[in-house]
Amino acid sequence: MTRNGKIAIVLASFGTTVPTAVQSIINIQHHIEKAFPKIPVKHTFTSNIIRKIWKKRRAESDQWLQQGIPAEIINVKGIIATIGELQEDGFRTIIVQPTHIYAMEQFIDLVSYVEGINQIKTIKKRWMPFDKIVVGRPALGGWGDRYDYREDMEKALKTLGDDVALARKEQASLVYMAHGNDHMSTGIYGEAQKMMGRLYPDIQAFFGAVEGYPELEDIVAMLRYHSKNKKVILKPFMIVAGDHAINDMTGEDPDTWQSVIMKEGYKVIPILHGLGENHAFAEIFVDHIRAAAAEHSIDLGLT
Repeated sequence: MTRNGKIAIVLASFGTTVPTAVQSIINIQHHIEKAFPKIPVKHTFTSNIIRKIWKKRRAESDQWLQQGIPAEIINVKGIIATIGELQEDGFRTIIVQPTHIYAMEQFIDLVSYVEGINQIKTIKKRWMPFDKIVVGRPALGGWGDRYDYREDMEKALKTLGDDVALARKEQASLVYMAHGNDHMSTGIYGEAQKMMGRLYPDIQAFFGAVEGYPELEDIVAMLRYHSKNKKVILKPFMIVAGDHAINDMTGEDPDTWQSVIMKEGYKVIPILHGLGENHAFAEIFVDHIRAAAAEHSIDLGLT
């Protein structure tokens, strides 16, 4: 096990500009700190746009601090700068744990950055900047045969018991709005929808994405032809209930998911809570850190 150098965990989130949504990320941090009390946890945001917004906000840091935003979020940096600061502080081993839902664009780019840093080779071994930098897997897993992504998906969907209970109580269908992306298939959401049907056969759950497939018109078609209910619980399938949840999912604008679904004759119950607020979901990232440490022989200081 790695014992020679200092170890840090970097929590890599897409990020959010919405103050109330930051709590989802902080909740995940608290779970990780509780599980690994001897290891510092640092933040990075993978979204360039979100980091630029927080950089502008630093001019009025006191305003954001008064709203309960931690200083580290206000001063959040990208993965290269975050790892660089840790290296300057003497950390030799870093576990980068993404809070991304699945292995899509943001995760792939994150891995590319880490792989690039890991390619640094100094002439003298003692001047190597790091012993190890490793990346944990996203919430729903990723590619490769070491971990079955379907097992990861099942564990994640089993944390949605409160949503299922509410759907039963309200006799409503569940509609989850994920982020998705336009650069590769988002078929993972179709698999999640199928698995929800197996895990909770007495309720109906549908998954759509802001970007990519399935999009809103696909959700409307699924509701129209397959829903048994005239009531819909609408919730983000994202770590935070941030800008997309507030501006794309809910609200009175005619093109929001809530408005479009209501036009189809459904009563819509919007739930503005991100998955990061779900304690059981937050524990997924704790498990993935443990797995990454075990895979790469990193001592987390638990013994």
